[in-house]
Amino acid sequence: MRKFVLVFIFSFCYLISAAQYTEVINSKRPGFSDSPYSVGKGVYQVEAGFFYKNIGNYLYYDQTTAESINYNSKSYGTDLLFRTSQFFEKLELNLDLSFGQEDRNYTRPTIYSESALGLSKFTVGAKYLVYSPTYTDKSKEIRSWKKRNSYDWKRLIPAVGVYAGLNTNLLTKLHKNPGGLSPKFALFTQNDLTNKFVLITNFIMDKTFTDDSENSYIITATYSLTPKVSVFAENQGFLRKNVPNDFQYGVGSAYLLNKNMQVDAAFRYIKDERGDDSFFFGAGIAWRLDRHIDGYSTLNSEGKATKDTNGGGFFSRIFSKKDKKQRKVKTVKAGKKKVKTLKPKQTKAQKRLEKEAKKKAKDDKKQKKADQKQKKKDTKNYDKNYDPNSN
Repeated sequence: MRKFVLVFIFSFCYLISAAQYTEVINSKRPGFSDSPYSVGKGVYQVEAGFFYKNIGNYLYYDQTTAESINYNSKSYGTDLLFRTSQFFEKLELNLDLSFGQEDRNYTRPTIYSESALGLSKFTVGAKYLVYSPTYTDKSKEIRSWKKRNSYDWKRLIPAVGVYAGLNTNLLTKLHKNPGGLSPKFALFTQNDLTNKFVLITNFIMDKTFTDDSENSYIITATYSLTPKVSVFAENQGFLRKNVPNDFQYGVGSAYLLNKNMQVDAAFRYIKDERGDDSFFFGAGIAWRLDRHIDGYSTLNSEGKATKDTNGGGFFSRIFSKKDKKQRKVKTVKAGKKKVKTLKPKQTKAQKRLEKEAKKKAKDDKKQKKADQKQKKKDTKNYDKNYDPNSN
């Protein structure tokens, strides 16, 4: 177990970054499957819901007592999933909890009943996107109608993600694992077969290295009826060591209230190899606090590109009053620049002639001004001395 914990911690340290953020909330609900994509760096997401589960006839072999145990139960409570990405876009950290009340009625080997109120699941884990395919944008194809409307076969190549988690044993007595802490591993794939139809597949190894280990698969098909309404169908199978195999079939729908919130409801029918009937009903909500900031590159003094980081600590990013994307930029007004005109170089003779011409023009202007002044004076004296009765 110590080796597993070291490997689990080490897996956090070597991962690299790539874009994961989406404009619309990316929720695991209402299905049980998970996509390989993270919520995006700087996003804090909570997915919560209420459930009711009725198990008709559950049978398993207890290796501790070497007896077959049979019971039926009814349980109700709430599921809570917290998801965030802080260090790398591709890496998501999550906390998966389930709290509720369960009443069990045992029929084998003896008849008795017991109840428990508390945690039935407490798992911490991390998910990392290994590969994400890119698809051809056929809307830009204008030369060929056939190519524009042909199917992009690269959509058959799935996105792939891996998961590693740790099941704690802080659970009620009905759900405690006799083996104590146990690891959980998963492989997630997703095919965006069209812009509206998505197929998700999960392969899960839970409670590994313990007597209660179980392997399971989940196949979920999701279709968007409108930009706000989507429906899904899901099949889940449990392949256990000491318990007959279970197969679940579920349907449900989700409605997008806004880009950061959705509500959902789902119903599941459980069929196992014992032939009993069990069912599960759940409804809930998913909400996110979006503090994502796109990184960008700047040039340093040496002309090399450097990546800008989001900056700030955990709480400063959550409770910052101003979004860094909306920072005010100080405007600087550019002053008017004087343009100096270049004059052709002159010889000494040309400079002398130019100087004489300017002096002559100045003298002529001065003489003209003096003549006008004298003329005005002469006119005034004439009007004063003129006698109309003379002669």
